[in-house]
Amino acid sequence: MMAPYASDPRDTRGRLHPEEESAFRSPFQRDRDRIIHASAFRRLKHKTQVFIEHEGDYFRTRLTHSIEVAQVARTISGVLGLNTELTEAVALAHDLGHPPFGHTGEDALDALMAPYGGFDHNAQAIRIVTSLERHYADFDGLNLTWETLEGIAKHNGPVTPLRGNGPVTPLRGDGPVTGEIPYALADYNALHDLELHTHASAEAQVAALADDIAYSHHDLHDGLRAELFSTDELAELPILDACFAEVDRAYPGLNYYRRRHEALRRFFGVLVEDVIGVARANLAEADPKSAREVREAGRMMVRFTPGLWSDLKVLRRFLFHRMYRAPEVVVMRERVTGVIHDLFPLFMAHPEHLPKQWRKDVAEAQGETALARIVADYIAGMTDRFALQEHARLTGSDILEKTNVAGAWSGD
Repeated sequence: MMAPYASDPRDTRGRLHPEEESAFRSPFQRDRDRIIHASAFRRLKHKTQVFIEHEGDYFRTRLTHSIEVAQVARTISGVLGLNTELTEAVALAHDLGHPPFGHTGEDALDALMAPYGGFDHNAQAIRIVTSLERHYADFDGLNLTWETLEGIAKHNGPVTPLRGNGPVTPLRGDGPVTGEIPYALADYNALHDLELHTHASAEAQVAALADDIAYSHHDLHDGLRAELFSTDELAELPILDACFAEVDRAYPGLNYYRRRHEALRRFFGVLVEDVIGVARANLAEADPKSAREVREAGRMMVRFTPGLWSDLKVLRRFLFHRMYRAPEVVVMRERVTGVIHDLFPLFMAHPEHLPKQWRKDVAEAQGETALARIVADYIAGMTDRFALQEHARLTGSDILEKTNVAGAWSGD
């Protein structure tokens, strides 16, 4: 039984291109299935989460991360009486727009695209599912429902242009954001109004917090495996200190690997239970009678308690200094930034190097901005592996031969 504020597939606002609906799948199930079968989803297998794809078989990639986010999101959504199929669709699609090399690649591409409207991975995900996936006879993109597209576009909160320049980076509904709406999102929104000024459905809000939970958990696990910090250091951090203490009381003398796994498992549970508790309280207080009332509530219904959010910020500062900016990681960040900075101007000057299926778009491009956006689409779609291979092929320079970081953190 779904709650009254859940998104009911029978009341969907439909698709940009009308289709006859499936006889045995709901519209949101169909969205989820199309996302799973998309080329962009498969490419997430070889896209960085934190470590570059070649650096080890045990580290998370964008694909494994997306699967973990979907699992957490389904759990929370089910407990809250929401539509788990819509929640899963948004969760699986939320990282489709990431370029190679994680946030390092995004930062590099955004800088290169600054004269042409910038680059934002959330907006790029919309561009992928509405235009760049070109497999169907009747339309470009996946022709997803309004609800799924809305969730992808604004699961982090409203996307509202205020004063300022540059692409918007929403922050989990913690206040208004500044800047211009990213062009990839603005272009589609002009055709199919996603009501960017409101919050998203409760299902999309769950997907956003599930993302926070998943990466807060697995980045700690990957950092330990990479030996960038120790278990003892983690055991002194907020939230984790209580988790390790509980494990030590229940299992004194437990094996090192099992001890840290049990502690991180409890940490995961603390985050999930906190979100469920807050969401239940917020929904009970607001008492929305429909999904629309959730969107118009003026605040996020699904979020962490202030105390836990404060503790998570401490953990994130720790991860930033000890993992995201670890010397080994910084060296590789510099190398892969160079890859993007080499490829972009090369394709701008010589678009003939683009694959044949991109040539029609290039021929129809009206001006430098249009060409730049085609080049950005192509580079953003690359996997880590392919970007490195293309860079070596086109420039004759193999960055993995220039650094002693190559092959590090290969797992155990």
